[in-house]
Amino acid sequence: QPNAMGGREVGGLANQLAAHMDFATPNAIELVQRFWQAPNMDRKMVSRPIDMFQAVEQGKIKVLWIMSTNPMVSLPDTEQVRRALEKCELVIVSDCKQSTDTTAYADVLLPALPWSEKDGTVTNSERRISRQRGLLPARGEAKADWWAICQVAGAMGYQSAFSYRSVHDIFREHAALSGFENHGKRDFDISLFSNISEQAYQDLLPIQWPVTKESPNGTARMFTDGRFFTADRKANFIPIDVKEPQIAPDEDWPFVLNTGRVRDQWHT
Repeated sequence: QPNAMGGREVGGLANQLAAHMDFATPNAIELVQRFWQAPNMDRKMVSRPIDMFQAVEQGKIKVLWIMSTNPMVSLPDTEQVRRALEKCELVIVSDCKQSTDTTAYADVLLPALPWSEKDGTVTNSERRISRQRGLLPARGEAKADWWAICQVAGAMGYQSAFSYRSVHDIFREHAALSGFENHGKRDFDISLFSNISEQAYQDLLPIQWPVTKESPNGTARMFTDGRFFTADRKANFIPIDVKEPQIAPDEDWPFVLNTGRVRDQWHT
């Protein structure tokens, strides 16, 4: 998972907003709304993948754009996913492979870039942002996902909000949002990069966030002052109730059934 942290930083999960905020964070929706001047922000968490495909089958979602994943392989109930894709009015799939279990159901198939052709940044689990450049030029008509999103947004009338010309433009806005009305209240803050020049972005060396005016060289270790990003600035311990498996093996039924998945299969 070379960019799992980076995905969270930009709000890549259904329960998240950009810049490490989420729908449960007090005033986070309003903050993002002010920054982007977006009056029609969702007020609640959107559907997670399994819920989403159930909504597709029920006809509540009529257009589905699938990027960087292969749900016909990675989701647990393949038959349900198949029914949903067959019923969906418009299925768009962006993939670097023409033939997958999911692209077989695509009404529109867009050629995307594999990781070795992508340009941007990745963040690893120790908060270290690294500049990534494509090892190879894009093949054929393949385009970056951000470019495809901007083209569709522009065709829908949102040219001014999606006027990015490069990954540098997007990174600067990403950094600006991280510091917007922050004042040390949120952990993810790379506001020092909000005005980074294109050349400085191209030359960016790996660095750990937060990266601010107070910590221009990054932050190797957080919480050394004993203060945390909680309401009372203290570390919070959250107790849990351990739940035993609903069905455990016994003498009559000594076997455990595995669905056949291996650890990395969802990475297809």
